[in-house]
Amino acid sequence: MNNSRRYGLIFGIMIVVLFMLFIITVGMGSADIRVKDIIKSLVNPGDVYLGKIIISIRLPRVIAAIVLGGALATSGFLLQIFFGNPIAGPYVLGISSGAKLIVALVMVGLLSQGVYISSMGMVIAAFIGSLLSMGFVMILANKVKNMSFLVVCGVMIGYICSAITEFVIAFADDSNIVNLHNWSLGSFSGIAWDDVIISVIIVFVTLLFTFYISKPIGAYQLGEAYARNMGVNIKRLRILLILFSSILSATVTAFAGPISFIGIAVPHIMKSILKTAKPIVMIPATFLGGAIITLICDCIARTAFAPRELSISAITALGLGPVVIYLIIKRREVSHG
Repeated sequence: MNNSRRYGLIFGIMIVVLFMLFIITVGMGSADIRVKDIIKSLVNPGDVYLGKIIISIRLPRVIAAIVLGGALATSGFLLQIFFGNPIAGPYVLGISSGAKLIVALVMVGLLSQGVYISSMGMVIAAFIGSLLSMGFVMILANKVKNMSFLVVCGVMIGYICSAITEFVIAFADDSNIVNLHNWSLGSFSGIAWDDVIISVIIVFVTLLFTFYISKPIGAYQLGEAYARNMGVNIKRLRILLILFSSILSATVTAFAGPISFIGIAVPHIMKSILKTAKPIVMIPATFLGGAIITLICDCIARTAFAPRELSISAITALGLGPVVIYLIIKRREVSHG
């Protein structure tokens, strides 16, 4: 089987799996709903109570998990290309924590004045936080050539931002603490249709631009000298990689809080399955893989100990942490083999 057919088969399987998970997760919860009732409710909502559960609560959450999970995985893929480091990701490099800090400051500041922050306002605040964190990482990258040490610095930046966020939450009003605490742990709970629409627009426009520069990214993967010989503007490409990865991770953090390991693990998993690192294949594949894994983790988070809901980062860390360790060890064995 040639590569094109194999890629087509894998993409087809992933799309079918994603569709099946979509139907299953919409039906799962404190009140289990049969598949035929889901379809009936979507086509012709007669039962008001059932329709409210599906359309107002579960559908926005499931769609958000698909879109934002895919965005986070794609952001991780772009950062791994930018830094040339297999464990680079928005959570590890402190980008998600920086976004979380600025959003927390803005939320507390506005809510204490009785002002409600809009969905777009949260995205902008998260984007600013992402760029600030990325800026610190970039300053360190110019001074430190050892990528392993750079990742450690990113982790430290993440811890500092998280510590400041905890101080912000600790001294916030009681009514604000509940909102901030749930959001800061990472969760798709409470996402409304307005949030879904904004996130879908931002994510898919960014993905479209990312896919458009997939050929220059592919040349960049083969080395800066090769990319320059191919006519790639390295400086502009690096700026676009930072910009697109920051927009994607900021959108996720704004609506779902910081989510760990998706951005690191999914690109590794998809490379292992597809046996390629070509951006034109990996960008859509990483998005689909991130959507599938995030949807599974979110379903476990809200149903494993229902009615108590776990943070999604707890599930992603437990499920994907060992996968990342295994894949990195395997990659090292292959490279030294």
